[in-house]
Amino acid sequence: VFLEEPKLVGGEQMEAWAAQFDSWALCDGACIHLFRRTAQAWDKALEWCGREDEYVKRAGFALAATLAVNDKAAPDERFLPLLEAVEREAGDSRNLVKKAVNWALRQIGKRNLGLNSQAIAAAHRIASQGGAAARWVAHDALRELTGRAVQERLGSRR
Repeated sequence: VFLEEPKLVGGEQMEAWAAQFDSWALCDGACIHLFRRTAQAWDKALEWCGREDEYVKRAGFALAATLAVNDKAAPDERFLPLLEAVEREAGDSRNLVKKAVNWALRQIGKRNLGLNSQAIAAAHRIASQGGAAARWVAHDALRELTGRAVQERLGSRR
């Protein structure tokens, strides 16, 4: 992941690599250091969030979190389908997946005040879904997104 040229990495290579992930560290490292820089990053993030394979699904949410932090030029609208995926998949109780879902929700919600409000609303809807995984995702995200540090950084007067 450190030696590849992002502009030369295509969707087939990303799929092949994602299919071979067998640890969260490899998965997250590929998303943080390489996949986010590819032309397919946004499409793969959304696509992979709906996959069943644990590491591929984690890669979708890890990529979403990474794009939220690093793609400074992305308009808020690009994150709305990812927030929908977060809501849809928040009940997945597999530890590696639920932590990545939570990570994506928190990172999207920390981009700016508008996305913070949308992420908080999504977290409230997730909390009402029931199920231990959804409750954990929602409550952990709400604690950070509504916390003083995030709100002050975003300039909110809540």
